[in-house]
Parts: sequence; C-alpha cells; structure tokens
Amino acid sequence: MSRMIFVNLPVTDLQRSRAFLEALGATNEPKFTDETAACMQLSDTIFVMLLTHDKFRQFTPRPIADAEAGSQVLLCLTADSRGSVDSTVEHAVTAGGTADPSPKQDYGVMYGRSVADPDGHIWEIMWMDPAAADQGKDAVTAAAATAI
Repeated sequence: MSRMIFVNLPVTDLQRSRAFLEALGATNEPKFTDETAACMQLSDTIFVMLLTHDKFRQFTPRPIADAEAGSQVLLCLTADSRGSVDSTVEHAVTAGGTADPSPKQDYGVMYGRSVADPDGHIWEIMWMDPAAADQGKDAVTAAAATAI
C-alpha cells in the first residue's frame, strides 16, 4: 500500500479556504468534511485537511502561527506545463489567493510561481522539463547558473 500524506492547515474561513484549494485542483472528500474541517484531495495519496482554528487546537498544545508574519512550511505542487503553472496561479487568485509572494523562478527547464492562500500559507506551483528531471539536480543547477 502506498503511503499517504495529510497536510493539516489551520484556516480562518473554511469555505473560503476550500474554494482556494478547489482552484488548485483539489476535490472535497465529504466523508471527512463537516463544519469544522474539510478534507481536500489532491491525488490518490495527497490530502489537505483544512481545520478551523478551534479544531486545529485539538491536535496541538502549541499556538497557531501567523502565516502572514512568518514562514514555517512551503507547499509545492507540480504542474504539467509552464502554461499550467500560470493558469493554476490565476485560478487561485480568483479564489482569494495573492499571486507571487515569492519571486517567480524561470530557469528554462524549470518554471515556478507561488500563491499565498487566504490565510497566508504559500503554495508553490512548479513545472520541470521531464528530460531535465531525469538528469537530476545538476541539470537544474546548470540551467539556473546560465539564467542569472
């Protein structure tokens, strides 16, 4: 059985955050969704649990960090093409996100942008040329060196 990952994020407005994740291509799993949480499926093995602050506090004694003031995690999703990176960011902005809180990355063989969700969590959207991906980090490092 493949391992799954459940990313748990505290959110201030569950419906707004759900619409944002849907704009990134996630679908809601109603079996694990109620008025305090929404389970958003990105793939067969990747899920994002959107939790109201009261619900999130049930899982940790630590204070909820302000994602607008600092960074604790960067979330990165792949895209099928450069155009898909741009259209995904555009859809996310329409759903309440803020485009490009981090600088765009364009190294020819790798292209990425970012979008902050309504709570300030940064989602990176990235495409990499499959041939460069097969070569590994050296191909990206070489492309980045020539792009500077």
